Amino acid sequence: MYNNEKIMLTAQDIFEKDFKIDARGYRPQEVDKFLDMIIADYTEFSAIIKKQEKEISTLTSDNVKLKQEYSKLRSRLEAAGEESSGTQSRSAVNNVDLLRRISQLEKVVFGRNE
Repeated sequence: MYNNEKIMLTAQDIFEKDFKIDARGYRPQEVDKFLDMIIADYTEFSAIIKKQEKEISTLTSDNVKLKQEYSKLRSRLEAAGEESSGTQSRSAVNNVDLLRRISQLEKVVFGRNE
């Protein structure tokens, strides 16, 4: 479950809460019905938070992998640029392919939509 020091109640805390009945108190059925709605909301919020935390973890992992691949391709591109001129025509084709791939990765990693 999520950790947030500002949240003081759980759905279970609300469910287990008992109120003292006074002569001029509220109708217990109305209070119970309202508390049931609050419990349902808390349960839904908890599920949403868990789902988003999982999605954040997955996206962070994907981002790290893409940055590593980007780095590898960038170094391969730099190494290809340092090759001798005898293999320049072959590496020119490779460079174009690498540049296209790097461009695609930059769009994904850095969110560029050019």
